[in-house]
Amino acid sequence: MNLEELRSYVAIVNDWPKEGIVFKDITPLMSHGEAYKFATDQIVDYAKKLGVDVIVGPEARGFIIGCPVAYSLGIGFAPVRKPNKLPRETVDMEYDLEYGTNKLSMHKDAIKPGQRVLITDDLLATGGTIEATIKLVEELGGVVAGCAFLIELTELEGHKKLAGYDRLILMDF
Repeated sequence: MNLEELRSYVAIVNDWPKEGIVFKDITPLMSHGEAYKFATDQIVDYAKKLGVDVIVGPEARGFIIGCPVAYSLGIGFAPVRKPNKLPRETVDMEYDLEYGTNKLSMHKDAIKPGQRVLITDDLLATGGTIEATIKLVEELGGVVAGCAFLIELTELEGHKKLAGYDRLILMDF
């Protein structure tokens, strides 16, 4: 398996979830054990180079990417959720969408000051979700060592919101 082969496990779905959207579906990659393991191993290697202490991922696909990485490294995973989904005290971050705003939450004790954090997600698009996740980690005193994604949609320029942060992109579209 190599990165070019990995691309063949991303299904392109036109006009989903609405007309004009070209959706990148990672479920074929997840259902193929060798491809999923290869992608996960690339992120594990990256995390080792960064010397991270904890993995953070926004729901839900950030869980799919981050949890096997955390497991492989023998370190913790901290979820970032939509409001009112976490049962204990949280810190919250509101961020802008194209039309309106959204909010993300994280347990207040999820990150210890000085911990090195790798943020994972399936896809980097406009960067709003990851930018808000970075702000949550930093508000808790964590150090964002890097961000890792299976896919970047380059035309949406989400990488601009991550300027100054190390990142791993396995595939771009």
